[in-house]
Amino acid sequence: METLAGRRLVVIGAGSHTGRHLARTAAERGAELVLAGPDPRRLEWTAGELPGPAAAVVPVDLADEASIAALADAVGPFDHLVSTAAMPANGPLAELELADIQRAFAAKVIGPMLLAKHLAGQVREGGSFTFFSGVAAWRPAPARTVMATTNGALAFLVQALAVELAPVRVNAVSPGIVDSGSWDGLGADKAGFLRQVAERNPARRVGTPDDLVDAVLYALGSPYVTGTVLHVDGGGRLA
Repeated sequence: METLAGRRLVVIGAGSHTGRHLARTAAERGAELVLAGPDPRRLEWTAGELPGPAAAVVPVDLADEASIAALADAVGPFDHLVSTAAMPANGPLAELELADIQRAFAAKVIGPMLLAKHLAGQVREGGSFTFFSGVAAWRPAPARTVMATTNGALAFLVQALAVELAPVRVNAVSPGIVDSGSWDGLGADKAGFLRQVAERNPARRVGTPDDLVDAVLYALGSPYVTGTVLHVDGGGRLA
């Protein structure tokens, strides 16, 4: 998708590493941006980095339907909405708190459903929703039960929404291991971890933020693609 000129794009999770990179790329391609997420400070930080006209900043809590309704009022008509939102609840199942599980489902399942409920009527012709799933749905692991379940549920949700909201298109991007900054907390162990992932992946490398943004732009700009999960994982779900 070479240009987004004249398109209004809502980015939920715009304060995250991936959301910030997507917002920057979209701004460079001429999009009019609405930046949304739970932390106004991080949204303002993203907005301050963008070229072009000032982006609108709208705080939103995907666990709160009133907050999502307020977002809809603030956004008005738009072309595309992308949500990178995630609230992982990782750990042994016996140790998980209900509130953490509920937040994880709010970010990946309930929130996207409510976004569709409140904003689908404002999508312009040719527009779409794109949500982020994740490779854990196809490669479950111990202590990742909630992550696997929420990402898997989202993959099925986009199919259901694509049918119910038609002709509005609904898709998902499913990242694998991406060097987006999320793994920086590993410190000196990060390089070894990413190397092991690359050696195992059929693509023989880890992902980059550009890989994810390219997939999102493909989803936005492809009018014959809906109800689809785009796997951006280097084949990691197969390894």
